[in-house]
Amino acid sequence: MLTRLLLIALFIVNAATSGWAQQAQIKGVIVDKDTKEPLPFTSIGLKNEQIGALSNEHGQFIVPAPSKNADDSLIVIALGYGRRAVLVKRGVSVPNLTIEVPKRAVALGNVVVKAGKVKNLGLGARTDNPGEGMIQGLPGSQYAFFVKNDKKKKLGNVRTVSFYIGENGFPREPFRVRLYKADGNYNAPNTDLLTENVVVSAPQGGQWYTVDLTPYNIMAPEEGFFVAMEWVVSGDKFFATNFMDDYTPYGQIMRPTFEFKESRTWNYSMGKGWSLITASNGQGLRYNAMIKAEVDMIK
Repeated sequence: MLTRLLLIALFIVNAATSGWAQQAQIKGVIVDKDTKEPLPFTSIGLKNEQIGALSNEHGQFIVPAPSKNADDSLIVIALGYGRRAVLVKRGVSVPNLTIEVPKRAVALGNVVVKAGKVKNLGLGARTDNPGEGMIQGLPGSQYAFFVKNDKKKKLGNVRTVSFYIGENGFPREPFRVRLYKADGNYNAPNTDLLTENVVVSAPQGGQWYTVDLTPYNIMAPEEGFFVAMEWVVSGDKFFATNFMDDYTPYGQIMRPTFEFKESRTWNYSMGKGWSLITASNGQGLRYNAMIKAEVDMIK
């Protein structure tokens, strides 16, 4: 039943986007302000109408022009860059818009070296047997699972993160790895811990897929952190995904776990933000994304 509801929800979103081709459209490209290089997989959304899109791997995007208010703000969010807002008008097509986004300055704090013997600590999902159902997103959407430091261990750097990729859908399609602090409203994902653009592809489905993050020297927050999968777009699927007339599974599918009594999974939709997933299996166990991480534990 849960799987059916998820599929229906995704169908509704896609059905809404199928009408874009009949509306006035804003087409353009997102680029780095200094280098003028295109920025792939960038989130673009109309602030008031809560409609979003994702740029493709060449930084290109298409969104409908505003249809409700006289004007709206086109909000651009690129990983590692400052937010940019562009004024757009109702019913006015823009065929060739270039949006330059400035690189975000990173504040460097004092580096704290934790002394002690380093061991490996696993956080998050522990099972190798996924529950019934599937977790699938549209381009630009995310599912984030909080890998909690339940035993209050002293943590060091993040070593790896892993996602259980389902055997259905298109398991080898790319996705972006995101890591967040739990410092948003109601402890939602907010501040990026991983500020590099890490886009990966699993070799196949029906198993865990692990991403090595040791090159990025990410210090794990003591309470734990969010690990998220972000669905992205590759090649000519960009236009087909935004303007399809009926529901077609896109990209890889994650599998759920029913290990926990608390909801630890949040969903991000472009234009709408983060929301907590509260579904359960009827036995007091919550529906969570099957994600885990390995971190340094300081003894």
